[in-house]
Amino acid sequence: MRTSRCLDNLPPYLFARIDAKRAAIEATGADVISLGIGDPDMPTPEHVVDAMARAIRDPKNHRYPDYAGSPEFRRACADYMSRRFGVSVDPEHEVLALIGSKEGIAHLVTAFVNPGEYVLVPSIGYPVYAGGATLMSANAYFMPMKEENGFLADFSNVPADVLAKAKIMFIGYPNNPTGAVATEEYFDRAIAFCREHGLLLAHDNAYWDICFDGYHAPSILERPGAKDVCIEFFSLSKPYNMTGWRIGWACGNETAVQALGTVKNNLDSGQFTAVQEAAIAALSGPQDCVEEMRCIYERRRDEIVGALRGIGMECNAPKATIYVWAKVPEGETSESFATKLLEEAHVVVTPGNGYGPDGEGFIRISLTTPDDKLLEAVQRIEQLRQ
Repeated sequence: MRTSRCLDNLPPYLFARIDAKRAAIEATGADVISLGIGDPDMPTPEHVVDAMARAIRDPKNHRYPDYAGSPEFRRACADYMSRRFGVSVDPEHEVLALIGSKEGIAHLVTAFVNPGEYVLVPSIGYPVYAGGATLMSANAYFMPMKEENGFLADFSNVPADVLAKAKIMFIGYPNNPTGAVATEEYFDRAIAFCREHGLLLAHDNAYWDICFDGYHAPSILERPGAKDVCIEFFSLSKPYNMTGWRIGWACGNETAVQALGTVKNNLDSGQFTAVQEAAIAALSGPQDCVEEMRCIYERRRDEIVGALRGIGMECNAPKATIYVWAKVPEGETSESFATKLLEEAHVVVTPGNGYGPDGEGFIRISLTTPDDKLLEAVQRIEQLRQ
């Protein structure tokens, strides 16, 4: 049996590869500390779980869900956008429920890109941006992301022949994995660039509410004219510790939202209505749980940045996300250092090159591990380097 060429061209999914290596080490009886995958260690807020418990007992929720998401969920998303960002979106035509933002991002390529065409993706970014293109037999053009430019994807020098065949430009800020944040001026330039070249601008805003030092991440839809060319993706996974629930939404440009919905209508049957009701409780209920969680991540960020600097590793304190982006020691590559940490220190980190070519020379450390384990991991790294 032969698989498709596009599947053959798809690299092994980064986190699946890490999980396999970790499992092999743990099978030997070793105590492995994982700082790899961004899967929150804190529970989903109790009022969200209670809403799910009630919803799952309601027989009407046992039937097929609405393909686009329940009207109540889409209204809750629109109301949240208005409260949090001052952005107006029509819940009927400009909001779409997703089974987590990951599937929406991948399916967006199916809606707009033909084989042989291009998707512009950051050269350090969520692997699904490029993976979605590969699965459509399309091409990913990597926009440079350099530390000296604040890890802002540079779209100023995309070759003309690439632009002529490009359909979508992906960006995501606050950024996974670098923790970088974007300015209003950067968003304005990205919007103008996509309007000039007839591109759909897809903004991945999964970490909008995990910000530090008084920073508040915006929605790109706040910017003038954004809705003309932009679709924005949100996920409840990180702000509400709901990674396993698989719920998010897309909103913005009506044509883009409806095209994505058409793809989904043909490929999935929507998210379980009970999960949508729990998500409504998250978005519409008390937000003190988000602030409590944010404070924990900020404390962990300070602890891990201080500890890493104390053992001579270079890293910046990010203004947002649940990650620290650190340089590997001189003489190491991302892959060699991550492998050494796993095999010799039994600490899992993510090699930066797994996020794209400009990620080489870095590792990503997730803050989704209790404080004592975070600091123990740094101690193990220090002992390895001595």
